[in-house]
Amino acid sequence: MSLVTTHVLDAAAGRPAAGIPVRLESDGRLVAEGRTDSDGRIRDLGPERLEPGVYRLVFDTAAYLGPDGFFPEITVSFRITDGAAHHHVPILLSPFAYSTYRGS
Repeated sequence: MSLVTTHVLDAAAGRPAAGIPVRLESDGRLVAEGRTDSDGRIRDLGPERLEPGVYRLVFDTAAYLGPDGFFPEITVSFRITDGAAHHHVPILLSPFAYSTYRGS
């Protein structure tokens, strides 16, 4: 399992948000990228180990919400202090709001 995983749930539709492109970045460089599957998850985003530091997940929500979506992109910055611990960063998405948290 990769160190960083994510999933996106469409809270308005009550189902997973499939097909959202997601990038994992650090210090302005691309670390990994993927696309949410039919369950709204990316289980293999990035390596099994990362250096401690600040990372960003960038969700291309325009690919899912369309060109008129209020949030065309969501960026979540988070800190990794243990480069071997699993970090799950989910998104709950709706047309005019989103939330995130550290999952398990």
